[in-house]
Amino acid sequence: MAATEIRSRITDNIVYFARTLRKAGVPVGPASVVDAVNAVEVSGIENRDDLYWTLHAVFVRKHEHKVLFDEAFRIYWQSRGLIEKMLSILSPVAPPRGAPEKPKAGQTRVSQAFQAAKERVAEETVPEIEVDAKFTVSGKELLQAKDFAQMTAEEVAAAKKVLRSMAMPMDKIRLRRLTTAARGRVDPRKTLRASMRAGGEIIDLKFRKPAEKRPPLVALCDISGSMSQYSRLLLHFLHATTAERRDVHTFLFGTRLSNVTRQLRMKDPDEALEACSAGVEDWSGGTRIASALHDFNKHWSRRVLSGKPTVLLITDGLERDTDEDLAREMDRLHRSCRHLIWLNPLLRFDGFEAKAKGIRAMLPHVDEFRAAHSLDAVADLANALSGDQRKIASKDPRRWL
Repeated sequence: MAATEIRSRITDNIVYFARTLRKAGVPVGPASVVDAVNAVEVSGIENRDDLYWTLHAVFVRKHEHKVLFDEAFRIYWQSRGLIEKMLSILSPVAPPRGAPEKPKAGQTRVSQAFQAAKERVAEETVPEIEVDAKFTVSGKELLQAKDFAQMTAEEVAAAKKVLRSMAMPMDKIRLRRLTTAARGRVDPRKTLRASMRAGGEIIDLKFRKPAEKRPPLVALCDISGSMSQYSRLLLHFLHATTAERRDVHTFLFGTRLSNVTRQLRMKDPDEALEACSAGVEDWSGGTRIASALHDFNKHWSRRVLSGKPTVLLITDGLERDTDEDLAREMDRLHRSCRHLIWLNPLLRFDGFEAKAKGIRAMLPHVDEFRAAHSLDAVADLANALSGDQRKIASKDPRRWL
C-alpha cells in the first residue's frame, strides 16, 4: 500500500475523531488536528497506548476534558477496531484486542456526539417536521430535573447559563451596631441636635435600630474524580454569587486545599474557571476530606469565618480515612460558622442510606443535608438560604442517622 494512501487513512480517522471530541464539548481546532497527525506520524503506531497518549498530549489541555477524551477514545478507536486496522496497514501482524472496559463518566455526551455526526447528512436531506408538543413535558422542565452527569454538551451549556442567572437570597443577621431608622428606639443625641437646629422649640424625635447585613458565604468544593462534574457546574453558580457580593470565599479540595476566591472574581466565567483549573493540581484525583478540613480550620478559619457565615460543604463524603480526625474537624468547622449546609449529589438516589463511615462521621455536625445534582436542587438551595425555616426543617440530617 502506498505511503500516500496510508497517510490519508490516518488523517481521515484523526479528523473524524477530532470532530467527535468537538461535539462532545472539547475545544479542538484545525491546528490541533494538524499537530495530532504530525505527532502520530513522528511517534509511530506500535500499540494502543502509544496512540492514546500521543492524541492525549495534543487534544487534552484541561483537567475536565480528560474524562470526555477517555470515553471518546474508547468508543471511537477500541470498539470499532480502528487501531487494529491501522496496525494491520503498518505491520503484518496486528495485536489482539483486549477485554472490553466498563462504561466511564462522560458517556452520555460522547454518545450524543457520535449520534449527531451520524445524523448530519440526514438532517440536510430530510425536511423539517413540526411536532405538536402540547401534551408533552417541556425541555426546560426536563433540564431542571436532569442529573448534571447525564447531560449532553448542549444541555451543560444551557445549565451553565441558568446557574449564572440564579440569585442567591440570604437571610439577614442583626448586628450590635445601631443605624438610623424611621421607627425603633429613640436616639437622644440626634434628637437633641435636631431640636437645637430648630431653636429648641420643636422636638423632632429621631430613632435607631440594630443594623442588619447578609452573612458571608464560604464554599468548600470537592473536586475528586466522583465529584468533578458536579463541582464544575456549581462553580458557575458560585461565580455568579461572587459577582453580586464581595463576601464570598471559595475553596477547592481533593488531596489538598486550594483557595480560588480571587480566580472566581474574574468577570468572564470561562476565564475564571480556566484560572481555577490551572491553579489546582489535584483535579479529578483522590479525596482527603479530613486533611483538607484540618488545613482550612488551621489556616483559613479565622480569616474567612468571621461575621457568622454560612458554609456550603460540597462533597459526596466518600472518605478513605474514616478515623476520628474527620469527626473532630467537622465539629470544629460546625462550631466556627453560623450555619453548615452539606450538599451531596448521592441524595439523587431514592434508596440512599447513610452507611459509609465517612458520611456517618460527618452527618452529626451539619445543620442541613441537601442534594446538589440538578438545577432544581440548586434552586432549592437558593430558596433555603433566604431563611425559610420550614424548608430547613425538611432537610434535617438526623433523619438519615
